[in-house]
This record gives sequence, structure tokens and C-alpha cells, in this order.
Amino acid sequence: MKQIYKITYPNNKIYVGKDLTGTLTYFGSVDSKYVEKDFTEEEKKNFTIKKEILWESNEDDSVVNKKEVEFITKLESNNPRIGYNQWPKYKK
Repeated sequence: MKQIYKITYPNNKIYVGKDLTGTLTYFGSVDSKYVEKDFTEEEKKNFTIKKEILWESNEDDSVVNKKEVEFITKLESNNPRIGYNQWPKYKK
């Protein structure tokens, strides 16, 4: 089952991604250096994230790709104040 998911970090910022294989332990391809800037060395030692499945389907990959962009835009996870998605570029 293909999935669109939302990752929530301890600072409540989010990342929206897709998993075309439905793998339980897949947590996306977020830029770790981009995320790490928001946390102290101490905070990095006890770090919990939450993965939430927002949508599931057996649709064609092109449909899943479009759905991912829809969720990124809807949740504004590409807004640097809200999330860690760097694409599509956030428009104020």
C-alpha cells in the first residue's frame, strides 16, 4: 500500500512525504542537516518523532506524487516556520 505520511518532530515542525512501498520503518528523505539546526546537542540525545499516515492507496505513482504535493501545500510543511519540506517552494 502506498502512503502519504506526516512526521512531527519534538519542536512540532512537520515533514510530509510519500512511501511507495508502505514500509513501517521508512521515515522519509528529509534533509537531516536542515532539521538538526533546530535542536541542541542535548535535545538530540533523546529525540522522539511521530509518523502519521494521512492517505493510503494502490493508485499509480503519479497520483501519489500529486497527492504528496497537495498535502505539503495544504499543511504548509514547506513553510520554514511550520515544516521541513523544501519543495515545492513556499509562496507567502
